[in-house]
Amino acid sequence: MKEYRGSLNATGKRFALVAGRFNEAYTRLLVDGARDTLERAGARDEDLELVWVPGSFEVPAAALAAARSGRFDAVICLGVLIRGATSHYDLVASEAAAGIGRVFPATGVPAVFGIVTAENLEQAAERCGSKAGNRGRDAALAAVEMANLGASLGGWPKPADTRDNGKESAQVVLGRRATVEQG
Repeated sequence: MKEYRGSLNATGKRFALVAGRFNEAYTRLLVDGARDTLERAGARDEDLELVWVPGSFEVPAAALAAARSGRFDAVICLGVLIRGATSHYDLVASEAAAGIGRVFPATGVPAVFGIVTAENLEQAAERCGSKAGNRGRDAALAAVEMANLGASLGGWPKPADTRDNGKESAQVVLGRRATVEQG
């Protein structure tokens, strides 16, 4: 049986890191972990671009834009959500996960989920570099592996229908389906 695995060599690959500023002290640890991992895997600093957005809810929109740009082999989505006393956490976590999950089918560029969802500050700290490792590092390794796996399989499929220049696809990725005028 033929088996495929993506290598962990980032040489010659380009990556976008999209990071939510909310809980920025923790998110910076994820960004630092991802950057260090990518560079240790062979990526050059000039092959990495960092995009800051207000929070994790906005990460999918910027991830979609980065993926659509054609400049990147993978997009790494980073942020930190800490549960509070209201349902806001659940809503943001759900929308961020769903939006990030829609980037690949809409663009053919892997988008990796590196958003920490924690019940409290202690859990967030653990997942951003202390006891439980650094989820930014984990996301970077997954991005390198997916970029290389796609290359070894002959490239990831691109969306078949681009007649709307991505307008409808972008609306679907952001959780809204709309009718687009055809011109």
